[in-house]
Amino acid sequence: MRAILICCSLLGLIALDGCKTENYVWENWSYTAVPLVAVNTTKSALPTVSTANTSFFALNDADLPNQVFEYTLRWEGFGKAEVNSIDVYLGFNKAAATGNPAYPIVLSQPGGLYPSVTQFPLPSRVGAADKLYETVTQFPKTFTVTAAQLAAFTGVNLSTVAQNDYFLFKFILNLKDGRRIAGFQENVCDEARGEVGDCRVGVRFRRR
Repeated sequence: MRAILICCSLLGLIALDGCKTENYVWENWSYTAVPLVAVNTTKSALPTVSTANTSFFALNDADLPNQVFEYTLRWEGFGKAEVNSIDVYLGFNKAAATGNPAYPIVLSQPGGLYPSVTQFPLPSRVGAADKLYETVTQFPKTFTVTAAQLAAFTGVNLSTVAQNDYFLFKFILNLKDGRRIAGFQENVCDEARGEVGDCRVGVRFRRR
């Protein structure tokens, strides 16, 4: 009886395979590299945590234009892929009316390592409002920019920004094998889950 059941199971699998009529993109998977960032938390105008990939500008401070956001960009190929360059995009985003992450940043429990929620909305696609900021070819690369410089690049008047508005850098990898990789989904760059890559990093406006 067991031999008959095994035989029937094998026949069933063969029949199912023979009935396949669709080839899916995800079946042709391949290895890629991912971008990684490290925020200089000492430059943040308000306290932050490194795992959040988030810095802050103090919205009601007189020196707001001169406040600094700094992060270092590199990549990891896990011995499977190599990067020629990373296209870095920058955009300004108005905060949603509700649902913005709490401040101070709440760390997940148990563990107390990662923020309990994503600090910026996902997915994090490069959109029409995002502008190419720089194409990086030498790594690691450190970006040190002021609020005034970010505002000038994106065409934003700092006097009009509000609580929880934010600047967001996004990354697209150009691999040595010719592929162009944009990793924007939750299973790549969700800082609340400590995912393998960092497809974006940003600085948010908050009042003290």
